[in-house]
Amino acid sequence: MNSSRLYLDNAATQRLRPEAHEAMVQAARELNPAGQYASGRAARSMVEDAREQIAELLGADSAEVIFTGSGTEADNIAIQGLAFGSLARRAARVIASADIEHPAVAESVDWLTAGPIDFGFDRFRLPVDPSGRVVVDVPELDRQLDEAGDVAVLTCMWANNETGNIQPVKQLAEFARERNIPFHTDAVQAVGHVEVNFHELGATTLAASAHKFGGPKSVGILLARRDADILSPVRGGGQERKLRSGTVNVQGAVGAAAALGASVKKMEEENRTMATYRDQLRGAVEGIDGVRVWTNEPALAGHLHISVPGAEGDSLIMLLDAAGVDASTGSACSAGVNRASTVLTAMGVDVAIARGALRLTIGPDADAEAIGDLAHTLPQIIERARAAGMAY
Repeated sequence: MNSSRLYLDNAATQRLRPEAHEAMVQAARELNPAGQYASGRAARSMVEDAREQIAELLGADSAEVIFTGSGTEADNIAIQGLAFGSLARRAARVIASADIEHPAVAESVDWLTAGPIDFGFDRFRLPVDPSGRVVVDVPELDRQLDEAGDVAVLTCMWANNETGNIQPVKQLAEFARERNIPFHTDAVQAVGHVEVNFHELGATTLAASAHKFGGPKSVGILLARRDADILSPVRGGGQERKLRSGTVNVQGAVGAAAALGASVKKMEEENRTMATYRDQLRGAVEGIDGVRVWTNEPALAGHLHISVPGAEGDSLIMLLDAAGVDASTGSACSAGVNRASTVLTAMGVDVAIARGALRLTIGPDADAEAIGDLAHTLPQIIERARAAGMAY
């Protein structure tokens, strides 16, 4: 990667931390961790050490740590597995989620409730307020869910991948626990960036992704309580507590543990620096006529999500790219057509405004001078994007 560029797409992926790289180099020659011979035992020992380290860092038991191929896979196993488990054991058929979820959760819920196969599940949409947070009005939620039917799984992300806004997962986990409802949280954006204690939260399952906190790509983590009733959709050898099949990625597990350890150790300092940079960029755009800021506290320290009415998000990121800045819109694009963010539209934002979205997500290695330069030029870039107009 060109070191002269300013990378502001850390919500998508972070650079590999040196601690993770070093750990993976040491594990690079390890072979089959399922083998019963000496090399297999050595590989398995490294996996179990990584599992124990992750468990300690996230407030879980080592038996509750499941290695997967991605955060998306972890979300899929949890959502589908809990739903099928509830259907088989309790004939529960309602899946409760909000429209602000990442596609890893949203697509799983859609497939179960409105896909080509009728599994018999119904969808209950959790309400979202204009700040992009799920509304937790306990009496009203109780009433609505009683009308909807038995809940198979309730899910809510910990922090939104676009706005960075922290969700009321603690209240929802408590609500679900008191009613014996399985609760899953997609903590992919949160783990490594905010304090996470699985046992204190009381969730049934939790998903994380190593490359979001400086670990290797294609390594996910699923925390699953011992008593979680999960009928996993993943079939095979059942290597990971019969919830996830496939040979465990030794190097990936070791790298994930090392990266998480470094992230947690440096979290307070890194968050303080990233929040300073984020506020500097926020100050540069808040005075611009019409610009809307969607990131509101409590939020992840490195996130800044805005909309520029009269400009296309694609124009903004292309102009930033030409200026040496890597950024994203935070919305889904298909076949070259810029689509309005489903997160923003769920918040009640007009489609024309949502199409002008820009997501700047700062990492721990951001350069102060480069951030200062961007804060100076960002208003000019916004002006040029507006001059280019909207594509119709």
